[in-house]
Amino acid sequence: MSPELVSILVLVVVFVIATTRSVNMGALAFAAAFGVGTLVADLDADGIFAGFPGDLFVVLVGVTYLFAIARANGTTDWLVHAAVRLVRGRVALIPWVMFALTGALTAIGAVSPAAVAIVAPIALSFATRYAISPLLMGTMVVHGAQAGGFSPISIYGSIVNGIVEREGLPGSEVTLFLASLIANLLIAGVLFALFGGRKLWARGSVPTDGATGEGDAGFADGETPGPGTDATSDTATGTGPVASGATSATPATPATPATPTAPASPTAVAVRPGREAGDTGGTGDTGGTAGIIRLTPARIATLTALVALVVAVLGFDLDAGLTAVTLAVVLSTAWPDDSRRAVGEIAWSTVLLICGVLTYVGVLEEMGTITWAGEGVGGIGVPLLAAALLCYIGAVVSAFASSVGIMGALIPLAVPFLAQGEIGAVGMVAALAVSATVVDVSPFSTNGALVLAAAPDVDRERFFRQLMVYGGIVVAAVPALAWLVLVVPGLG
Repeated sequence: MSPELVSILVLVVVFVIATTRSVNMGALAFAAAFGVGTLVADLDADGIFAGFPGDLFVVLVGVTYLFAIARANGTTDWLVHAAVRLVRGRVALIPWVMFALTGALTAIGAVSPAAVAIVAPIALSFATRYAISPLLMGTMVVHGAQAGGFSPISIYGSIVNGIVEREGLPGSEVTLFLASLIANLLIAGVLFALFGGRKLWARGSVPTDGATGEGDAGFADGETPGPGTDATSDTATGTGPVASGATSATPATPATPATPTAPASPTAVAVRPGREAGDTGGTGDTGGTAGIIRLTPARIATLTALVALVVAVLGFDLDAGLTAVTLAVVLSTAWPDDSRRAVGEIAWSTVLLICGVLTYVGVLEEMGTITWAGEGVGGIGVPLLAAALLCYIGAVVSAFASSVGIMGALIPLAVPFLAQGEIGAVGMVAALAVSATVVDVSPFSTNGALVLAAAPDVDRERFFRQLMVYGGIVVAAVPALAWLVLVVPGLG
């Protein structure tokens, strides 16, 4: 048995054990990287650690640290209410606002993971507050990032168009951009319909002054809607975990029962245990006005830090993880009481999982397994079949590794049969681009990992399984559809 095949079988075993024995997949992957790297690939420790995603480690830690501080001092609460006011209380529009925001960021030049790192924590905090499916909100953010990811001035678009030009293939920047935009927009529409979007429309508008009116799902973080509410029916229909889930770091607390002497009015605000009415938690309060979240010095500083993160990443091309850690440290120094628990709320289990799996994928790359698989497909004598298999290889590998990296490897592999003129190069490149990026919803990809780490007050194991199942569906379905729509019509 070839070393490449052995490495693939070991990866399958890692998935099986992690699924059936509830062992952290990252820890298993580290062990597999050590075993396969040492015994099969003859790699030393430096060779094994060459695949460790140090940049992603810092991004996951830095972003979740910064937003843990923002949750602690009430900044995310303020942002959530600002978003509600922006759409005049139509909660159903918020997922689309997040989709458009991440799409705009990537279209003007932001790297997709940077855009997701900025938007996902805010979007998922909103999902928790208004009992929207985290799966819906998280996937809308990721698909939004990919929708704008291939504009002519974007990072992904520039790289792919450059590869096409270098390989001497005919290209179309507009076709590439529209293919990704339309594909992700259609997927987002399907997700919205399947995961609670229709019920969100049925809710109508909610009050935009922070008070909860009749039919509003504006519950305090960590609290669950009572029986008979729309949010309860969302949960019952399997739209994914909502605010009732608990993180490993911060268990959800039950809502404080109403006192006999103060019956709740239709506009009463849900209050966490240990808070006074009118206080939204964190530093400062609302000044005695129930439900209205005021800006305090800590919140203003945190908002300034978030803006600084955006400017640093987009304007000065600084590393998102290192910038986020630096800003979090500054806030922690100024307001230590708010930040004391923030380090404990970093998604450490997610960090272990993602870094372990990507380290093993790095071993596969070091020993040539990915190149071996791609060359085997490229040597098939049936161009149309080879095109389909290349799309699937791009999807499967990109679910664990760099999307741009795999496109950079697969487009040159497609050159021999594209040169025959039987398959249109423009459609093939677009199909590869869509297949290799739409799968970034996988929890093993950078974007999926950021969504998983950013979700507050959810059962992370359940959310991880949901993202993994959804990612598997995308890997299975989208390459075939992209091939059918973009490649088959271009047959010569």
